[in-house]
Amino acid sequence: MDNRRLLLLIIFSFSLVMLWDAWQKYSQPKAVSPAAVSSAEAPAPQPSVNLHAPLPAAPAAVASADKSETVMVRTDLFVAEVAKQGGDLVRLEFNAYKDSQNKTKDFALLEAKHQYLAQSGLIGESLPNHKTLFSTASGNRELAGDAKTVELRLEAPVSNGVKVTKIYTFTRGSYLINVTHEIENGGEKEIAAHAYYQLQRDINAPEGESSMVSTFTGPAVYTEQEKYQKVAFADIEKGKAKFISKADNGWIAMVQHYFVAAWIPEAGLPREFYMRKLENSIHPAVSAGVIVPAPVAAPGAKVAISVPIYAGPQIQVILDQLAKPKDEGGIGAQGLPLVVDYGWLTVIAAPIFWCLEAIHKVVGNWGWAIVLLTVAIKLLFFPLSAASYKSMAKMRTVTPRLTALKERYGDDRQKLNQEMMALYKREKINPLGGCLPIAVQIPVFIALYWALLGAVEIRDAPWILWISDLSAADPYYVLPVIMVVTMLIQTKLNPTPPDPIQAKVMMMMPFIFGAMFFFFPAGLVLYWVVNNLLSIAQQWQITRMIESGGKAANDSKV
Repeated sequence: MDNRRLLLLIIFSFSLVMLWDAWQKYSQPKAVSPAAVSSAEAPAPQPSVNLHAPLPAAPAAVASADKSETVMVRTDLFVAEVAKQGGDLVRLEFNAYKDSQNKTKDFALLEAKHQYLAQSGLIGESLPNHKTLFSTASGNRELAGDAKTVELRLEAPVSNGVKVTKIYTFTRGSYLINVTHEIENGGEKEIAAHAYYQLQRDINAPEGESSMVSTFTGPAVYTEQEKYQKVAFADIEKGKAKFISKADNGWIAMVQHYFVAAWIPEAGLPREFYMRKLENSIHPAVSAGVIVPAPVAAPGAKVAISVPIYAGPQIQVILDQLAKPKDEGGIGAQGLPLVVDYGWLTVIAAPIFWCLEAIHKVVGNWGWAIVLLTVAIKLLFFPLSAASYKSMAKMRTVTPRLTALKERYGDDRQKLNQEMMALYKREKINPLGGCLPIAVQIPVFIALYWALLGAVEIRDAPWILWISDLSAADPYYVLPVIMVVTMLIQTKLNPTPPDPIQAKVMMMMPFIFGAMFFFFPAGLVLYWVVNNLLSIAQQWQITRMIESGGKAANDSKV
């Protein structure tokens, strides 16, 4: 077997994977112009089963004088806008992250362009839902001075003696927002209500991502029974979404590249998850949410139910902390770190990112951290790489004899293969010796690719000179050009395939890969460039040593 064919197969397979990812990205529905879509188009959800008591029908929508009126709250991390119509969280703009396309603006996760809203309400007779018009109570709306929290209180119209207040609590240094519904029962009947919490969004992917990089955008559910389940927008639209719907644990989220919004009910509370297509929407959108029982409010009693929403970047250390139990400083959001999706190589990618983060703590620059991590991985696989390069160097030394054999037995394929195998045996060359060590390393390098792709930490992170954002493409294409050059050098260092067609394909590969990498994030291209440079240095040294010893043998045996 010709080891070059196996190498070509590996390269071709990797290319197909990358092209398929790109096609998936390209074939997603294109974003349309922003349009105001009223949340009233989405009716309040109803539980399919009683979670604690029989329920009356949901109330009719309360008319709104001005559905666009919002209240703004400022914290040290973001600016939030809450609509009086429904008390929805309609905009969340982060101070520490810039917009993907316009770096003069701050990035907004929840916003009108994608109909991206965080909604909540109560299910029960005379209780407010996300169509109700709230009034705002007076109070501070900015986290100022040394204050640790700031509250926004929204009051629903009193109905049948029942007063409901929705309270948003924002905490300094946290992307976790607590949403509380207080039910004050001034009526004569017991109130057994449900609370629902949902995320509404259109089905378009976020703007500003490379067309060659495909990442998941859509709802996700986590339960201890079924673990992390991603659900495609297309399945929701067709009514074929598959996910566990009833549990006493878990959370529901809307995931996109680098960011996530997740409703996280308290563990042990019965809950029902749901996902559905929004009807009568100007452009396709879905909602995904969870329903939980509220405490029963006896006449004259006051009860409350609180469910937090995490809406922020997928920073691994933050998500890990939230996943811890309450007695360890978390909120019991088990499985939340899984939204940082490393794919099927998570078991390798997660430790790799941990190492990358540890190096960053020392050097303070994500670009240099990528460089040093690539060096460390290269050193780890030095013995395997050396074995591969030695095999290829030996192949170079016998290339003249292989060419001579081809000229001698060109018309007899069977005889040619026999003579080639005999030559490999005499020279103690393993035809697969150059491929197998590389094949062993491929999962590690792919895992590193996904670790870098999913790390929000490198978003807006500069390296040196013109590289001001490692998550964006190189604006001057310097790194991709260097990568093409390094791949050409590697091709020259490899043994020339006897087959002219194979030789042409090998010469084309650097340009094929280079065309793709022109649109890849700079951090990923930096990793490949450093790896190629280290490989060239190692391969050149080994080839020089092997060829100097094999030159005399070739002169006497050809």
